[in-house]
Amino acid sequence: MYENILYDLDEGVATITLNRPDKLNAYTTEMGDEVYAALQAIRDSDEVRAVILTGAGRGFCAGVDLEHLKAHQAGANAASGPRLGEEAFLKKMPLELLTYPKPVIAAVNGAAIGVGITMILPCDLRIAAAGVKMGVTFTSLGILPGLGSTHLLPRLVGRGRALDLVLTARVIRSEEALEMGLVNRVVPVGELMDVARETATQIADKDPLVLAAAKEVLTFGADASMEEAMRNEEKTSGELRSARAARQAK
Repeated sequence: MYENILYDLDEGVATITLNRPDKLNAYTTEMGDEVYAALQAIRDSDEVRAVILTGAGRGFCAGVDLEHLKAHQAGANAASGPRLGEEAFLKKMPLELLTYPKPVIAAVNGAAIGVGITMILPCDLRIAAAGVKMGVTFTSLGILPGLGSTHLLPRLVGRGRALDLVLTARVIRSEEALEMGLVNRVVPVGELMDVARETATQIADKDPLVLAAAKEVLTFGADASMEEAMRNEEKTSGELRSARAARQAK
């Protein structure tokens, strides 16, 4: 079904695995299209309660595939479908993940560079293996960070740290990423997927209507005034009660 990712569903937890291990899962438009398609396919599935995004082999995503990038910059048709930067993964997925009804966990198993960082920022939780290299290295390529990272990164780590990471393009380890709030947890390499699955299972045990509503109010409240956040909490709680009643009436 997919050529650049793997998909697995187990006990309500869907795992999407970037699957170009020989290239450290370097990003191509085909990979982005498949990740986006997989997320869309399970968006309304009652069987899926939580999602894990991870990488095969030693890397999570080592950035954009440089041959792919050079071909697109030269105007060549390096891939079928949209040109690099125009695909739904880059233009739609970050916004959609913020309102995605199922919690999404990024399990960063190896190097996460460039787009490998920006793709995890819209995820709800980010769990990284110890010692993993992470870098917002776009300026080294003469391009700007995308996927809404100029909005999300400063909110996670603060403006000063975001400027440090982007302007220097320096590569850090997951331990420093934890200190600055870029990831939620750092765990031993061999325990990463166990911890990610345990976390996803804890989430999947909750009412999916509540999970979707909780994501909505937290996303809204993060950029709202206290008064606006409280009004939204009341409104969304009412909608949640109505949705539960409608579900029970079926």
